[in-house]
Amino acid sequence: MAENEHVRLEIAFDGGQITGALVSVASADELERALSNGADGTVALDATDGKYLVPLRRVVYVKRFARESHVGFSG
Repeated sequence: MAENEHVRLEIAFDGGQITGALVSVASADELERALSNGADGTVALDATDGKYLVPLRRVVYVKRFARESHVGFSG
């Protein structure tokens, strides 16, 4: 994958809040590694609309979409 590609994430937090963002592949990978390793603290996600700081202890689940889907016809 090229460095400038993005992936859509949905992150659910304890308490019920869910947020979605289009983030860099590197950021998504970093979040996945931190959660898999049971890390504490926060992870900064570089998204198309800004930077998100995610408190790892509050994350209930992360959904990483395989690829952007488009409805319609391409020209």
